[in-house]
Amino acid sequence: MRAVVFDLDGTLIDSLPDIASSVNVSLARRGFAALPADAIEKMIGDGAKVLLTKAFAAHGAQMTESDLDDFVIHYTAHSADETAPYPGIVEVLGALRAAGHPLGVCTNKPEIAAREVLSLLDLEQYFDVVTGGDATPYRKPDPRHLAAAVEALRAPSAVMIGDHYNDIAAAAGLGIPAIFAAWGYGRAESPYIARTAFELPALIRALPATEG
Repeated sequence: MRAVVFDLDGTLIDSLPDIASSVNVSLARRGFAALPADAIEKMIGDGAKVLLTKAFAAHGAQMTESDLDDFVIHYTAHSADETAPYPGIVEVLGALRAAGHPLGVCTNKPEIAAREVLSLLDLEQYFDVVTGGDATPYRKPDPRHLAAAVEALRAPSAVMIGDHYNDIAAAAGLGIPAIFAAWGYGRAESPYIARTAFELPALIRALPATEG
């Protein structure tokens, strides 16, 4: 049965409100004004360090390791204040598990933070593997990051589902198909597009048996 690997932020969960809040806490501690959520949304996808780097760069400043620590501490404590699964995600995860698909998460978010928010939202139960951005020396779009998740799932084939260019590029580099989650934060091109989570099971079933 084909393994299904999901991105986290912007794919499984709408985490923008809590991410934006934690970014702005870090900025405020350095005396910088808050950034609007729609600006922070465009910075999500490459992990916490890149996110903070971009946020401070918007004020013409450089991020420090202390700023990153502030963000991680605040976000870990508040990662599910306003975050929620996207509509249909819980139902689709249950259906895919019932159908026998091994399920995994491959995210550029630090693994402890990823597992914490999945646990708080009662989603961790669906996944056999969670591969965070610090779990390997690589991060998406490097296909070796995705490869670690796919190999751990021990399935003969796999598909990546994500809302960001990094997800689609990692899948292409690994030679597996990707379904673009059009409800998320990013932009990407893929021959397979889901407008809502409810479309995923049919798209996965329709993938060519020899692809990925």
